[in-house]
Amino acid sequence: MNCCYRFVFSFISVAILIFSFVSAPAYSLTTSIIPTTAEDFFKLGIEKMLYGNYQGAIQEFQLAIEQKQDFAAAYSNRCLAYLNIQDYQNAIADCTQAINFSPQNAEAYLNRGVAEYRLGYYEAAIADDEQAIALKPTDFRAYYNRGIANASLEKYQQAIIDYNLALSQIPHTDSPLLADIYNDRGLARLELGDIENAMFDFNQAIRLNAVDYRAYFNRGCACARSEDYSGAVNNFTKAIRLNPSDGSTYVARGIAFHRLGYEQAAIADLLKAADYFGYRGEKFAYEKTLSLIKTVQGQIPFKVVVA
Repeated sequence: MNCCYRFVFSFISVAILIFSFVSAPAYSLTTSIIPTTAEDFFKLGIEKMLYGNYQGAIQEFQLAIEQKQDFAAAYSNRCLAYLNIQDYQNAIADCTQAINFSPQNAEAYLNRGVAEYRLGYYEAAIADDEQAIALKPTDFRAYYNRGIANASLEKYQQAIIDYNLALSQIPHTDSPLLADIYNDRGLARLELGDIENAMFDFNQAIRLNAVDYRAYFNRGCACARSEDYSGAVNNFTKAIRLNPSDGSTYVARGIAFHRLGYEQAAIADLLKAADYFGYRGEKFAYEKTLSLIKTVQGQIPFKVVVA
C-alpha cells in the first residue's frame, strides 16, 4: 500500500472566504427585522452562514436572488454554502453566475476552482486559479490551490513552484496554514525522491503545527523511504497518538514493524487497521490489509519446539 498520506485541501479556502464578500451584519435580522428586500435576505443568509446553518443560508440567498436576479454577491455566498455541504455541482453553477454578473470577482474564480478540484476536474480548477491570480496576484490561496491541482496531475515540479509562490505571499503569522503548505510541498518533494528536502518540509510543518498527525505520518513515510524503519515507527506512533482511528497509519506502522522483523507487532497493527477499514465499509483497503496480514504471517519463521 502506498505509504504517503495524500491529504487534500479540506476547505481551507472556504474557511477564509466566508467573510470575503460581506462582513457579519451589525444586528441580528432574526430578532430585530422582518426581511423584505433582497438585501435583507442576503444579510440573513450571511448571518446563517456565520452560525454554520448552510442549508438555511442557501434558502435566504435564493430569496434574495428571486428579488434581484443579478445579485452577484448572493450567488457567490451561496456557492460558499454549497461548498460547505459538498454540493459541488451547484457551487460551480452559482460561481459561474457570479462571474457572469461580476467578471472581476476573483473570489468566485477561486471558489469555483475549489469545487472543480473536489470533483476531480483538475485542469478546470487550474484555469480558474489562474484567473484568480490574474485578478489578485498577491493572494496566496490561488497559488496554493493550483499547486494542489498540479500535484493531483502528478506535475510535482510545477506544484512545488506554486507552493513556493504561496509561501512568498502568505502572512507568516498564520501557522496552521503555513504548516499545510509545507506539508504539501514535502509530499511533492517526496514523490520526486527528494527525501532530504521533504524531511525539511515535514519538520517545518510539525514546528508550526505540532498537533497535526498528517505531518508525522508523512515524515514517517520519508523515514521509510530512506529505510530508517525505527524512525518511521516513531513517527507513525506519534501520528496514532494524535489520531488513533486512522487505519492507514496502523498499516504503515505495521509495515515498518515488519521491516524491522517485529512480526507480532506488525500483525497486531494490521489487524487493528483491518478492523477500522471493515467498520467503515472500506472494502478495498480491508481486503488489501488482509492480504498483507497473510504475507507477514507467511514470513514468520517456523520454530520447532523440543519437548
